[in-house]
Amino acid sequence: MSEGLCLPACAYVDIFVAKGKFYEHANLNSRTKKEFFGKIQRITWKYKLAEDTIGIAKTDKVTEIQIFKLELKTQEIPVKALKIIDKTIPYQILYKFVFRESVAWGITLKEGYKAQNYYFSEWDEPITFDFTGIDLQKVYQKLVKAFIGAVDNKKNFTDLVANDAARKQLENEIRVLERKMKKEKQFNRKVDMNKILLEKKQQLGKLSEP
Repeated sequence: MSEGLCLPACAYVDIFVAKGKFYEHANLNSRTKKEFFGKIQRITWKYKLAEDTIGIAKTDKVTEIQIFKLELKTQEIPVKALKIIDKTIPYQILYKFVFRESVAWGITLKEGYKAQNYYFSEWDEPITFDFTGIDLQKVYQKLVKAFIGAVDNKKNFTDLVANDAARKQLENEIRVLERKMKKEKQFNRKVDMNKILLEKKQQLGKLSEP
C-alpha cells in the first residue's frame, strides 16, 4: 500500500484509470496514441494529497497534489502521454514509473492545466520525498527540489528552477560543442571552439555553486 512513501491511509486512493479517459476528448495524433497503448500497461491513481486527506492547507496555486503509478511496457518514460494526462488533470502530479522490477519517478512543473517542464529521476535512483510543509505549495516545492537536488537549498524556488533550466541548457550546449570539436579538422577553428567551450564550462561552474 505505501509504495515506499510515508503517507497517511486517508490519502490512499488506489483507483485504476482507463487510458482512454485521458484522450477521449482530445484530438491526438497517432504517435501520441501509440505511446498510451504501446508504452503504458496500466495507470493507477495512488494518492490524493489535499487539505482533507493530509491536513495541510491548500493555496491558490496548489490545491491538491496527485500521485499516479504508471506500469510501463518498456523502460522508457512516455513524455507525450504525460502531457495529455496533465492537460486533463488540473493538479500537480508526482509520477511513479514501474517497469518489471525497476522504478523511476517524475514530477510536473505546473500551474493549472499548463505543464511547463518535467523532472525525472534515473531508473532505480534512490530518491527521498518530504511530504511536510506549512501548505501544499511548500510540499510541492520540496518534491520538485528533490529532483533538482536542492532539497536543503534556501534560495527562492523560482530562482532555483530558472537556475536548473539554465544549467541543463549549458550542459547540452557543452555536449554539442564537444562533439563538434572532435569532428573539426581545422586547427584554428578548434582553438576558437575550445575558447567558447571553456567559457561555457566556467558559466556552468558558477551556476552549480550552492
